[in-house]
Order: sequence, then C-alpha cells, then structure tokens
Amino acid sequence: MPAGRAARTCALLALCFLGSGAQDFGPTRFICTSVPVDADMCAASVATGGAEELRSNVLQLRETVLQQKETILSQKETIRELTTKLGRCESQSTLDASAGEARTGGGRKQPGSGKNTMGDLSRTPAAETLSQLGQTLQSLKTRLENLEQYSRLNSSSQTNSLKDLLQSKIDDLERQVLSRVNTLEEGKGGPKNDTEERVKIESALTSLHQRISELEKGQKDNRPGDKFQLTFPLRTNYMYAKVKKSLPEMYAFTVCMWLKSSAAPGVGTPFSYAVPGQANELVLIEWGNNPMEILINDKVAKLPFVINDGKWHHICITWTTRDGVWEAYQDGTQGGNGENLAPYHPIKPQGVLVLGQEQDTLGGGFDATQAFVGELAHFNIWDRKLTPGEVYNLATCSTKALSGNVIAWAESHIEIYGGATKWTFEACRQIN
Repeated sequence: MPAGRAARTCALLALCFLGSGAQDFGPTRFICTSVPVDADMCAASVATGGAEELRSNVLQLRETVLQQKETILSQKETIRELTTKLGRCESQSTLDASAGEARTGGGRKQPGSGKNTMGDLSRTPAAETLSQLGQTLQSLKTRLENLEQYSRLNSSSQTNSLKDLLQSKIDDLERQVLSRVNTLEEGKGGPKNDTEERVKIESALTSLHQRISELEKGQKDNRPGDKFQLTFPLRTNYMYAKVKKSLPEMYAFTVCMWLKSSAAPGVGTPFSYAVPGQANELVLIEWGNNPMEILINDKVAKLPFVINDGKWHHICITWTTRDGVWEAYQDGTQGGNGENLAPYHPIKPQGVLVLGQEQDTLGGGFDATQAFVGELAHFNIWDRKLTPGEVYNLATCSTKALSGNVIAWAESHIEIYGGATKWTFEACRQIN
C-alpha cells in the first residue's frame, strides 16, 4: 500500500475506534491494518475481531483511571488531615519544651534526663509521685512491723520508744499523702504547691529511712551472716545490690535463690551478670507479659516459673556448656528442661554481678521498667550442676543444704545502693 494511503487508513481507523465522544486518555498508540482499497475501513477493522478487544481495553483503562483519581483524592484528604494533626502535636511539643527549658533555667540537658526513670520522683506527675510515696510508706510500715517483732524478742524500752515515735511519724505522713491526693482529685493546687508538698514529704521519708536503718543495725549483730533478705519496694533505676565477688570462667553452673513478689506485669530482673563486651552474659529476667527467661551470652530459654503471687518461692537453674543442657526447679521440683542454650560457650570471668537490675552496660545502664520488685534471699552459685536431691534440700531449708562454692549468700559479700534494704529472712522459719 502506498505510504500516503496507509496514513489515511490509520487515521480513519483511529476515528472509527474513538468516535466523536472519545476522551483524552493520554498518548495514543495507533494500530494500522492493511485492507483492500475499495473496502469499508471501519467494517474491515471490525471484521478482523481486533476492534472489539481494543474498545474493551480502552473502556477498562478509562474505568481504572477514574478509580485511581478517586483514590488519590481520598488519600490527599487523609494526608491533609494527618498533616494538620501533626502540626498541632509539633506545636504542643514546642510549647512543652519551651516551658521545660524555662523551668530548668535554659536549654541545658539535666543529668539523667535521657531516660524515663519510673522511680525519679522529681520527674513524675504529682498523682504518680504521691502513689509511689504511698508505696514507700507501706514499705516503711513493713520494716517497722519487723522491728516490733524484734523488740518483743529483745525487750528494750529505748527500741520501743523509737518504734512508737516512727509509727507516729508514718501515720502523719499517710494523712498528708491522703490529703494531697484528695486535693488533686478535686482539681485544686498547682505545680508550685505540688513541689513544696513533695519536698516536705521526701524530707520526712529520708529522716524515717535513717532512723529505721539505725534500728535495723541493732538486729544485724544478733543474726547469722546468711539470715537476711533484700527488699526492692519500687521499680527504680537506682535501687540495687552488687555482689563484691565476680564469677570465674564456668563450664557449668547452678544458680539458686528465694524470691517473693507480687509485681505485674513481670517481676523484673532478680540478677544480671555482665562482662566487657557482653551485657547479657548471664541474666534472669521476667519483663512485661513475657515468661521468665534465662539469658546466656544473649541466647534465651523460657522458664516455667510462676512466682508473682506474693509468696516465697525457691528457684534453681542448672546448665552445662556441653550441648547447652539446662533444667529449671521451682520449690524443689523440676518443672522444665531443654538444650542448645549457648552450647560450648563458657561463662566468662571478671564481670559485674548485680541483684535487682538488668545491666545495659558493664555495672550500669539500668532501666526502671526492668527492675526487680519484691524480696530476694539466699542467692547462691555453684560451678557445677546440683543433683535433684541437693536442690530439694535447699528448697526445704534442710540442715544438709549447701552454700554456693562460687557465690555464697552472706552480708559481707553484698553492697546495697539506692534505698534497697536488708532484714531477717523469714521463709525458712515459715517452712520449719
């Protein structure tokens, strides 16, 4: 076909397909079909069967384009709404940051401000602060009850008078806290009043801690070195105990302890052992809604322990580097076991062993949300796997119970920080 006639044929075909009602669908691709000179161009094209298919494709494309336009308009509206909300949030954040700088006397970052500290009273809302103060008061009352029991066994008019004085002060503080809570619920008082009230209460609590500690020192000389327990009453990043002795290189171990907690969700971290380059060399943790876990060199095994019922429980975990075999005992009975937990990885020496906190760095980096809340006692470590009978003796406070040959529970081996407290261990007395 001559070139001029072919071009005219393509143009006619395009008119036949699109018609006078055709819309602009963007760049058009013309398909030319050779037909006889005297034939009806449109009819010939239809006869080939390609026209109907092309028309159907064009209509489908048109429908798709319309749908996409509607989707884009809808998404634009959603983006507009989200942008407006984000702008409001950013404006509020800017106002809060400006107010915070004004309160701290400038834009300088305050020490410790990089982490949300649940136990940092100066940084928590007033209502939460008062709630924590109430928990602290309850802890002090428990310690006083323990002192009262001691004073009955060791009659002393001076001890009794001090106990009565402290009890009176605690009662006064409880009334202050209750009054402050009522004021907050009624919407009264301002930040200045909250700060003044908190400072007064904290000052009184500090004084109480000192006086109670003095009384508790009187008990220390009258009890064996291992008959004590540690108490961590609040989730903080500053209450903890440190074991003075580090661990040697170990190819097997057994770690046992008594625990008492009613914290939820998760009791926190009873102990953590960190070494240079590995913060999770050996950790026992129950965090959030997860089950309790033992970590060795960052490898994890889930343990079957259920202990947050406010009662004393004895737990033991044994492990050997050969095949990473482990066993878990609660109250003298094996409840779980497994293998392939950090196999052939010996526990490294020269680390830091902390009770009550999880270490993110060697000897520090504590996170309040992972802190242990409750009471802990008789923390012992052996460099071998104990037998079921030996574990049972520990759980039943038998006279045959062994002390750890690597870490033995003794007051002289433990340093306490941040308000964690010691007093006489009661669980074995209840069993016997």
